[in-house]
Parts: sequence; structure tokens; C-alpha cells
Amino acid sequence: MLQKHNLTTGYAQKKWYNMKILVIGSGGREHALAWKLAQSPKCSQVIVAPGNGGTQLEHKVINVNLLTVTELLDYAIREQIDFTVVGPEAPLALGVVDTFRAHGLSIWGPTQYCAQLETSKTFAKEFMMKHHIPTAKFATFDNCADAISYLKQHDAPIVVKADGIAAGKGVLVAETTTDAINFVKQIFEDNIFGAAGNKVVIEQYLEGTEASFIVMVDGKNILPMATSQDHKRLLDDDNGPNTGGMGAYSPAPIVDELMHQRIMQEIIQPVVDGMCDAGQPYSGFLYAGVMIDKNNNPYTLEFNCRFGDPETQPIMMRLDSDLVEIIVCGLQQQLDRVTIKWHNYYAIGVVLASANYPATTKYSLPIDGIDNITHKNVKVFHSGTKVDDGKIYTNGGRVLCVVGLGNTVSDAQNTVYTAIKQIHFDGMQYRSDIANKALKFDSK
Repeated sequence: MLQKHNLTTGYAQKKWYNMKILVIGSGGREHALAWKLAQSPKCSQVIVAPGNGGTQLEHKVINVNLLTVTELLDYAIREQIDFTVVGPEAPLALGVVDTFRAHGLSIWGPTQYCAQLETSKTFAKEFMMKHHIPTAKFATFDNCADAISYLKQHDAPIVVKADGIAAGKGVLVAETTTDAINFVKQIFEDNIFGAAGNKVVIEQYLEGTEASFIVMVDGKNILPMATSQDHKRLLDDDNGPNTGGMGAYSPAPIVDELMHQRIMQEIIQPVVDGMCDAGQPYSGFLYAGVMIDKNNNPYTLEFNCRFGDPETQPIMMRLDSDLVEIIVCGLQQQLDRVTIKWHNYYAIGVVLASANYPATTKYSLPIDGIDNITHKNVKVFHSGTKVDDGKIYTNGGRVLCVVGLGNTVSDAQNTVYTAIKQIHFDGMQYRSDIANKALKFDSK
């Protein structure tokens, strides 16, 4: 029996077998995490709160309709949950990790203080400046007039961000000053993001190639996950509005060994050290959105205090290690003992979204064709779905994420887009160019 970890208080000892694991969230990320956790022989059951249609149909996985921190806490105590994994940002912002730990429960995720790296753009930018983490120049404003005055003094393109969390939609890369001013007015005057828009951060526009760099942190040790690249814009060739993510692929070839080392040394390690210096050790997943410029220098675009969505889906498809064992090591502050294994192929995830996404979408539309996909190198992860009388229906903007594997980027693209042709729901939209940026590496 393993010794009790020191990220929580409570039980003197804990069993790490025949485990009941709680996953908080309802998206594609949570489906992928639950699917991978359930594969472990150490896991007897995964409970997803509230889950979606896909998690409802997985082996060893059930959904429970729990939404508040109090409901989650009561359930975890009553059902003797062995550990909890936090998927989305909202529970982190509410302090679910602090609450669980205060009651002696094991939970994988950062505290409310650490989660400010995601929940407050201002906190994140000031933290980066203090700890010399490379990022774009910025200014913060709490009123419309000053923000507009600043925009008139700086050339476009320029980036405007709502300070708080806005489901991936609080960022505008403005091509013109007029666009930036209109967005600022929407934030302050129209209150489109509510309290998340009480402040705005205006940033210098950075040009280059983006990559998603995700690690696990146990308070002191860092375990990198496979690299990936997200596609934020709605339409092909990175056109259209920003979304929560329209697809991702892993690995990201632009992050070679040297770049990997630089990101770890210049971005990730300073975060971990900075939080320790503040007396707030970071534990959980940490996501750095990185821009690699034309001079091959990495800059931090944003931090997420969780696994990315849709990056989780292709990354979990490539993971060849027991995720339960890895998280248990993290809970015991023993990630330095973990040697993680990855399948040596490309994974490409393509999001199938509802019509009009990221604006208001129609719900409860029947989805056809998922059961026809039997290819061993394809997995359909659900995000905005529900099951009613055995039939799957849409239940959100991003509905599904179809992941295909291949020995090359082009093989994986062919696999995933062939599978997508078998799926249909009214208004279904998706990008046809996910991972095109990696095709040039196919022959290398």
C-alpha cells in the first residue's frame, strides 16, 4: 500500500486499487479523461459530473447530475471517492480544490489562488512580468474610455482580452482599430461577458506558430505531456471568430527537442518556482499556449490551469501509460518517478460543431452515424451531446471531437476525415484543414 500523499490532509492511509474516481465536467476533455482512466485495472468505476452522452455510454463510466461544489463534496464523501480530477476552469475558480482538501479528500487540480493564472488575465500577465516569463507587452484597463484611448494610440492588429473566464470566447485578435474599439464597447457597455469583462487586457499582437504545451505538476516536480497544436478560429486557414477550439493534433512537430527544453526552462519552470515562492505550490494540469516567432523564440499567449479541449482528446489517444497510476504519483508528489510512454503515431482531432457556433445554437438535433464507425484507429469523443431513449442528440455548440490515428500526418487526416463523412446532424460544421501546418514535416 502506498503512503498517503501530502497534497491533502485527512486519511492516514489510502488504498490505490479498485478505485472509484470522480471527474468533474461535461465536455470532450472529460470524456477523454474518463475513457482513459476507466482503462486502468486499478479503477473500478469512473463517475462524471455531470458528464454527457458519450460518458454515459462508456464502459465502467456513469454520469451523476452534480453541479455545485457542495453537491460534489457531499457525493465524494458519501461514495468514498478515492480521488477527483477537475476538468473545466469554472470549478477551479470556485475553489473546489481548496474545499475538497479542507475535508481531507484527494483531488487533482490547482487551488483557487493558482487558478488565477487562468481566471484573471491581469493576474497572469503581472505574474509573468514578475517572474520574467516571455510574453507580449500589455496594458490593463477597468473602463471603456481609457481602453479606447489606448487603442487609438497603437496600431492594429492588436489583441483584446476580457480579464476573466469566458469559455474561450473572450479574446479578439483585431485586424483594425475599429474592430478592437467595438469589442471593448461590447465588453464594457453591452456587458457581453458579465463580470469576466470588468477589466480588459490589451496586448501586442505576436506573429508566429502556436503550440499547446501541457504538463502535470505535483507542487515541485513537472511531467510534460505530449505536445499538441490547437486551432482556435472557426474556419479554414485560421479565419472567422475565435472559438473554444475546432480541432487539435499531437505531436506538434514545431516543438523539437531544443524548443521543448526552452519552454520548460523559460515558461513552465518559472511558474512552478514562482508559485512555490508565493507559498502556493501548484498541483494539477498546467497548459501554456505558446507562440513561437520567426526567430524561434517562445512567448506565452495564455495559461490554462487544466488540460486543453480539444487537445486532451488526441493526447489521450496517444498515451500508452496508465493515467490512474500517473495521477496517483502526482497526488503523492512523486511525478519525478514517472516515465511516461506515448504511442509513436500522429493523432488528429476534428471538432464537429453546431450551426452558428460560437453564437447561439440549436439543441436536441438527432445525430446519426456514430455507431457506423468501427475503425480501430478512430474514437469519437462527445462534448455537447445527450442520450434520450437510446438516441444521441446535440446538446451544445461543440458537439463531437472525432480523433483519427496514423503513421503520418496525412494518414491520420485521411482516417479522421473519412470517419467524419459517416456522421450527420443538421447544421454540422467543421474545419477541413486540421493539422495542415504539420504536413511539411511528414517527410522528415
